[in-house]
This record gives sequence, structure tokens and C-alpha cells, in this order.
Amino acid sequence: MLNAIQPSEKVYQSFRLEVRNPGGHSSRPIKENAIYRLAEALTRLSKYQFPARLNEVTIEYYKRMAALSSGQLAADMRAVAKNSPDRGAVSRLSQSPYHNAMLRTTCVATLLEAGHAENALPQTARAVVNCRILPGESPAEVRAALVRVLDDPKITILPLAQAARSDASPLKPEVLNAVTAAIQHFHGPQMHVFPVMQAGASDGSFFRAQGIPVYDVDGSWGISPLDDRAHGLDERLPVRAMYDDVLHWEMMIKALAGSGSTPEQAPVRTPGRPERGSAL
Repeated sequence: MLNAIQPSEKVYQSFRLEVRNPGGHSSRPIKENAIYRLAEALTRLSKYQFPARLNEVTIEYYKRMAALSSGQLAADMRAVAKNSPDRGAVSRLSQSPYHNAMLRTTCVATLLEAGHAENALPQTARAVVNCRILPGESPAEVRAALVRVLDDPKITILPLAQAARSDASPLKPEVLNAVTAAIQHFHGPQMHVFPVMQAGASDGSFFRAQGIPVYDVDGSWGISPLDDRAHGLDERLPVRAMYDDVLHWEMMIKALAGSGSTPEQAPVRTPGRPERGSAL
């Protein structure tokens, strides 16, 4: 059984790609077509992988996960956690979308817009490419990589808003210990707590950009992986998980504030609360 603490996360940055063309009538097509030009560039992007890079958080993650895994997966996790990650292990892990996102910056096309009429050659073609950038890498570096990979001076690449570089927070023992104590108090010593880099994004990146360490934790429990409705209109949380999360935070904050709270002194669940699995 696993629960994570998030000392780092990727940076969210989107870029708008645009091609302009004089256009014309579709009955007399020409070779220069804004849609084709953009499509060819996006195909080049689809075949590109950013280099794998690990940091303190992802190295510790793979070390701990290797101890809980078996076979080739465990061997690959140990291999990528070394000072010089094994290329074969990186390649095998990268076949998984989850591990691929853990190992490298990713950029993927998410929106397309082109043309203005079905009987006219397109005068513009646009795409949005959403990038999730590794901690320590800058949006400017990623844009430079896109310029190189797209390899077309007629495609403009403009950032949508401007993300700030966000480095990983240090793995402080007092934070890890407080989180682990709270999680294991409510869910038992069999619950393993480990650091993880979030592939998504949160407000923590804005604090990290200002040099303030941030650790994202979650004491809620009882959500099945098959019932993950994050960002959906029907997103939900079991009622019991909400109560557990409040008690988890109370215990953890007291420990970090130096109150000396221990598992024996920690708050306990109140009888009569809804059972786990009830939904809001």
C-alpha cells in the first residue's frame, strides 16, 4: 500500500504554433498549404522525445519503488536510479505513459484550428502544444527545443502566458517523518510513504519559483483507481476520506509546529461518522 508526498512538480507551459499563407481558391490548389506545413511539423514533434533527466525526488522515488516491485520492473527502477542511468532501463520504463512523464519533459499537441471555409485554401493554421517541463528546466529551453524539432522558420512559436521555472523542494527529514507518522497512524505501518514528482501542476509551483519549499500531501483514502474522476463534472470523494484527511492534517501540522504530537496523542476517528465508501 502506497501514499505519496510531492516535493516537486512539472511546470505547465503551453505554446501556440501558427502558420500563415496567402490562401486562394480550393479549385486551384498550390503546394504551399498552411495545414500541410503545420501537420508535417507536428508529425516531427510526435516522434521526438526529450532527454531523460532525474533529480533528487525521482531518484528516491525509483529507489523506494524498486524495493516494492519485482522482476524486470524492479531491475529497471534500480538501474535508472543510478548516477548514470541505464539506457535500456530508461527505454523500457518510457513505454509506460506514467514513467515516461516521470523521466522527461513532454510536449504534446492538444488543440488544432485551421482554415475559414471549405472551398478556400487555409490562410492560417494553428495548434496548441502543451508542455509539462521538468523541475530545473526553463520554458525558454523547451521553446528552443521546439524550434529545433519543428525545423520550420515559417512556424511562429509563442508562449501562452509565461510559466516560471520551479525547482524541486529539498527532501527534509522532518517533513517526511511528520507525513509518514500521520499516514501510518490512520492507515497502519504497512502503508509506505514515498516522494513523487507530480506530472500535473498545482499552485505550489508559484511558491517554489519564489524559493519557498512546498510539499503536497493528501491524507484522504478510499478512492479506487478505477473511480478516479479528477477534473470531471462528477468528481467526488468518499465522506469518510474527507474526515480522515482533516485529522491527518491536524496531526501532521502539530508535529511540524513542534507540539510534540505523537501517534498516541493524535486525534482519533469519532464513532458514528459515515463509513468509507460513502460518497458526497
